[in-house]
Amino acid sequence: MENLWLQSALWVGLALVAALISIRISISVALIEICVGAFAGNLLGVTTTEWLNYLAGVGAILLTFLAGAEIDPAVIKKHFWSSVSIGVVGFFAPYLGVLAFAHYACGWPWPQAQIAGIALSTTSVAVVYAVMVETGFNKTEMGKIILAACFINDIGTVLALGIVFANYNLWLVLFVIVTALAMWLLPKVVPWYFAKVGNRISEPEIKSILLILFFLGGLASIAKSEAVLPAYLIGMVLAPFFLKDRVLSQRMRVIAFTLLTPFYFLKAGSLVKFGTIASALGLIAAFLGVKMLTKFVGILPLTKAFRFERKEGMYTTLMMCTGLTFGSISALFGLTNGIIDQDQYTILVTAVIGSAVVPTLIAQKFFQPKRSDKEDEDV
Repeated sequence: MENLWLQSALWVGLALVAALISIRISISVALIEICVGAFAGNLLGVTTTEWLNYLAGVGAILLTFLAGAEIDPAVIKKHFWSSVSIGVVGFFAPYLGVLAFAHYACGWPWPQAQIAGIALSTTSVAVVYAVMVETGFNKTEMGKIILAACFINDIGTVLALGIVFANYNLWLVLFVIVTALAMWLLPKVVPWYFAKVGNRISEPEIKSILLILFFLGGLASIAKSEAVLPAYLIGMVLAPFFLKDRVLSQRMRVIAFTLLTPFYFLKAGSLVKFGTIASALGLIAAFLGVKMLTKFVGILPLTKAFRFERKEGMYTTLMMCTGLTFGSISALFGLTNGIIDQDQYTILVTAVIGSAVVPTLIAQKFFQPKRSDKEDEDV
């Protein structure tokens, strides 16, 4: 019989190592967890188990919910046309470009090419948000437009993942109806309900959210959709409430990032094959290049249309080229459901990791605009 306690100690130890490295070098912990997982899978022979797969799945759902709950409707409303335009083009340009490249240049069948397009269509909210806060650009007009555009971009990614691979039957109809009903009712019910039951050591608010996410995730699974889709949508509609109740949001974030999301990112990294990276380095670079090129072709002209300065336009475009969380979720969805094989998964995840690092470094090194007091706004 397998020793679950020692297995747990190993995985938590890997998560701790990733956290310490992240603190030391000031890079997103999610990125480090993927890298640590890759080394563990290739050098230590670490393999996933049923319990780990479950915890990783819960981590993906909760992480997606929290990402949706960070969307500030006021920011999107204030910068509607610029953020929506950049976000929509930021999704469609790389999705169509990578889709065509994977199918026509690489010979991947349409389902595999669609996974490639979706995985590389993303913008990393986690990476961009961390950079914006660190540099203080989250208080500027440009920073707020970038953050709002990131959310719009990722809405397209999550919807595409749920729609393209859904099984169109009565279960899907039921799933859509129940999800729409939940999105309509929850913003009305949650503030009243949480006011009645909140601030208890038993955490009824968090348990209620988990109940809703698990139930909708179960319906999504039956409908052959993806459980992160309703999680992101529910997070979006509850965002105004969670933006006001930062204590509850912080408690959920602690649960997610301490115990759940590390298993997800470590698992994603453990499935990467170093042999494939070595043999397909050119193809990985090509996928990353196609993503960045299509983002530039689509987004840079928009920054000029909305009268961004040259440096601001380049900086915005490079930030929109980043990807991590939803890119790895999409690639892992393809692998788990047998749409892509492990070699294709390794190629896509490595390109996703590259997109989290390369555009960020270029933007920070060469195109970071100077901030002035006049640009700052109160959040």
